[in-house]
Amino acid sequence: MTTPALTPDVLVIGGGPGGYVAAIRAAQLGLTVVCVEGDRTLGGTCVNVGCIPSKALLQSSEHFEFTRLHAEEHGFSVGGVTLNLAQMMKRKDDVVAANCKGVEFLFKKNKVTWARGWATLKPGNVVQVKGNDDGVITYQPRHVIIATGSVPSTLPFFPFDEERVLSNVGALTIPEVPKHLIVIGGGVIGLELGSVWRRLGARVTVVEYAPTILPGNDDDIVKEADRIFRKQGLDIRAGTKVTGGRREGTKVFVDIERDGAAETLEGDYVLVSVGRKPSLYGIDAAALGLTLGARGEIAVDDRMRTNLPNVYAIGDAVGGKLLAHKAEEEGVIAAEVIAGKPVHMHYHNMPGIVYTWPEIATVGLTESEVKASGRAYKTGKFPFSANGRARTMAETSGFVKFVADAQTDEILGCHIIGANASDLLTEVVLAMEVRGTSEDIGITVHSHPTLSEAVKEAGLAVSGRAIHI
Repeated sequence: MTTPALTPDVLVIGGGPGGYVAAIRAAQLGLTVVCVEGDRTLGGTCVNVGCIPSKALLQSSEHFEFTRLHAEEHGFSVGGVTLNLAQMMKRKDDVVAANCKGVEFLFKKNKVTWARGWATLKPGNVVQVKGNDDGVITYQPRHVIIATGSVPSTLPFFPFDEERVLSNVGALTIPEVPKHLIVIGGGVIGLELGSVWRRLGARVTVVEYAPTILPGNDDDIVKEADRIFRKQGLDIRAGTKVTGGRREGTKVFVDIERDGAAETLEGDYVLVSVGRKPSLYGIDAAALGLTLGARGEIAVDDRMRTNLPNVYAIGDAVGGKLLAHKAEEEGVIAAEVIAGKPVHMHYHNMPGIVYTWPEIATVGLTESEVKASGRAYKTGKFPFSANGRARTMAETSGFVKFVADAQTDEILGCHIIGANASDLLTEVVLAMEVRGTSEDIGITVHSHPTLSEAVKEAGLAVSGRAIHI
């Protein structure tokens, strides 16, 4: 790498999705950029121990389960199917490595300097970077972007050891298929990683404190997901409180309580997935006078500016929905604001995905949220069981649901559970960005036969015009 300038235009603290995208966009705009990252690879939690490796394992485990359970439906038999967990893990690691190298290539292409070390932000926007050799380089950038990400929340009686008591990091590297994996938390991480190990042969129990799994999602989606996941074999204990836990050798014990009845679950691994919290490593907010929110997140305006002059913050460090694509967009906004462009960030149409199978994809308001607002609305729903392409794929579970304004027909929310839901949602997000209507979706020609026709039909269903139901 080239010798870094000590006075770059922009210094980004953190090389995750928000940080590296901010760095690249700033460089595209002609600014000199340094990105500080102390891990041995770029990409942050998402690329190294989050989105990418978990999706690699989800894909591999889906293939394994299909081969074992569903191949004969398609007219072929595969005998003697065995699991090579070491190879599956190697493939996951190879996928991660390719993505990390890809980010490093983009840095070189765009002339972004990677400062390998750990940053400390000092008053006056001075940044000290301590390398792995204990050497310290001091920068005086014109602008600082804080992109320090988040870390898993812990339970006081279950500190992570990443051997038997696991965060998302440890759950990606279990050296054997658990006999019984206990998952504390029925949100995205818990259900995705729980699904991986269930497909590979583990007994999986999911304990969720809220009345349902996937709290905050549309009620119809939650009901369908709960039904499907139970049918697949997940033991779901919603409305259940975890009151204690301990590890004893190779065993873990989780004390739970529901409706006054106490029980102790015994397993060989426990995944604690009760949320994440902002990481402010190297950022002493009190000493800097940096304003934080109620949950320890950095307070920013819609241009990603903090209360400190020329200091911006993005991604999980600023709270909200902890999503890689949210962080990326915030990074672009911060870079463009620094470059003097008239842009701002909004979160009206921020998609969210759960990469279980079937997938769950949502954007906008749930039906209950619209109802609670007092706004008149209408809904339309179309099942994948009535979609020709879904039938050919033997993937008929789930549906597409729209929530639209009763007077204007503007799309207020869309909620999909079904095969490839993550890809199907994109056209709806685009429509919502231009304040499109369910009719706009419904009268748009969709190729046949495709799963996307279910989206079209759900749009038509809002006005009672669906053809195939």
